[in-house]
Amino acid sequence: MLLALLVGAGLSMCGTVMQATVQNPLADPYILGISSGASLGATFSILVGFGASSLLGQTGLAFWAFAGAFGASMLVLTLAGIGGKMSSVKLVLSGMVINALCTAFTDFIIYFANNAEGIRSVTFWSMGSLAPASWDRLPLVAIVVGCAVLLFLLQFRILNTMLLGEEAAVTLGVNLYFYRRIYLVLTAVVTGVLVASCGTIGFVGLIIPHLVRGLVGSDHRRLMPTSILIGGIFLVWTDVIARTAIPKAELPIGIITAMIGAPLFMYMLVKKGYEFGGK
Repeated sequence: MLLALLVGAGLSMCGTVMQATVQNPLADPYILGISSGASLGATFSILVGFGASSLLGQTGLAFWAFAGAFGASMLVLTLAGIGGKMSSVKLVLSGMVINALCTAFTDFIIYFANNAEGIRSVTFWSMGSLAPASWDRLPLVAIVVGCAVLLFLLQFRILNTMLLGEEAAVTLGVNLYFYRRIYLVLTAVVTGVLVASCGTIGFVGLIIPHLVRGLVGSDHRRLMPTSILIGGIFLVWTDVIARTAIPKAELPIGIITAMIGAPLFMYMLVKKGYEFGGK
């Protein structure tokens, strides 16, 4: 339950930050390629042997997942900055390219891996699961998510300014280029650790911030803490469903979040009067 709270809060926080940073309602760590980079690093760790069997244990797996996430974020920044000024559109498009590239390399490793047990582990892990939760895994996740939450709760003014657009931010003296880089690196840290701990859990960072905007508006003074809280509660109950939906079996939690999140997102798309950044 504690791990579900931390993971849900971390993913919701990353989604909220990303959507404001690139001024795009579809932005989250998965869309921007950071999560697929973390998945590539973790897949390499599991199948090549630098994960749980190494001396670093779970920390080793988290290190490789973070390395993949950090590398993907740097590639996104580099690609978005080529040929002129970095913009939100270029960031999103660059993220899609890096996402496809990291996914291709992940599939390449899986295809040539001569490790049936490792491939099964990667397959189950890629669907997302809180089943491996243990007290040994909790401190790293708690420290990373806790520090990030404390930081971003104090960044509501900058995040609100980002929603106004680049011209307004420049007028108000906010260096968007600097903050975009900082926020992207910080979300890479959080995403890398979360993916290493429980695999890929989709839709949480995308859906929860949108739902919360409909409740409290787009002011990050209220939006950020509410998203963090609801994200944690949402993943706890999603995990309950994953553990009880089928008797004597546990579904990967990523399947449940997708089955719940996709219809909710479709509803928001067709709902009249919904606008990104508004109520």
